[in-house]
Amino acid sequence: MTRHSILARPDGTTIAYRHDAGRTGVALPGVLFCAGFKSDMTGNKAVMLDAFCRARGQQYTRFDYRGHGASSGDFADGTIGAWFADLLAVFDAVTKGPQIVVGSSMGGWMALLLALARRGRVAGLVLIAPAADFTIELLWKNMPADGRRQIQGQGVWLRPSLYDDGPYPITRALIEESRGHLVLGGPISFDGPVRILHGLLDEVIPAAHVTRVAAAIATDDIEILSIENGDHRLSQPGDLAKLRHVVDELSRYPAARADRRGKSASGALRPSHS
Repeated sequence: MTRHSILARPDGTTIAYRHDAGRTGVALPGVLFCAGFKSDMTGNKAVMLDAFCRARGQQYTRFDYRGHGASSGDFADGTIGAWFADLLAVFDAVTKGPQIVVGSSMGGWMALLLALARRGRVAGLVLIAPAADFTIELLWKNMPADGRRQIQGQGVWLRPSLYDDGPYPITRALIEESRGHLVLGGPISFDGPVRILHGLLDEVIPAAHVTRVAAAIATDDIEILSIENGDHRLSQPGDLAKLRHVVDELSRYPAARADRRGKSASGALRPSHS
C-alpha cells in the first residue's frame, strides 16, 4: 500500500493522510472520509472506499486526526475542536473541488461541522451511525456517578470499551471544549443530499439519536437507511456494499436530483426515512 503523506500543522502536529487525485476527465466530486472516535484511516470502510474510488478514477482522501493512527500527538490530549481543525486543514490543503463527505460515528459530527464551515464545497453527506454531540448527549448525560467524579476531580475517566482496544480516556477538556461545537440545537444549515446509514443492532448510537440528527439537518433530501443486522461499525460485506451504493448515488447527484424532482411532482418518489 502507498505510504501516507504528512500535513504539518502550525502547532507542530503532523497529520497523516492518503490522497488520490483521481483521473483527469472524470466528472465526479471527490470523496473525503472522516473516521470515528479512536478510529483511523486504515479501517474497513476507509480502505474499501479507497479501492472503490481508485477503480473509477474518483478523487479520494482519508486522514488521521491528531492522536489517532499515523498522526502525531496523544489521543488523551484531543478535543472536538482540535480534531475538527485537523479536518479543516486537510480539506483546505489537500482536497480539490466539491466533495462527498463520509463520516463514521464521531466522523458524522465532523462532517456536519464541515458542512457548516465549508458549505460551498460540500456536495453531499453520508453519515454512518452519526455521533453528533456524543460527548454531551451520549457520554456525559449517561455517565455513571463515579465517572463524573473522576472527571471533575482528576480530569479524566477511563471508559470501558466495547471492543478490544482498551479503555478510552475521557477527559474534562474533551467534555467541556465540545460544548462549543454542539449542533443538535439546530437547524443545521445544509440543503444538499444526506444519507444516513444505521445498523438496527448498533450498540453505541441509539436509533432515537440518529432520528434527532436527521431532524436537525435543514434539507428536504434526507434518508435514514436502516440496516437490519448491522452493528455500530457497519463493516461487514453487505454493509460495505450499501455504503458503496450510497456514495455512488450522491456522486451522481445532479442527475439523481433531476430524476427525484420529476418523480416527486408526480407523487412517485418523495424524500423519506426508510
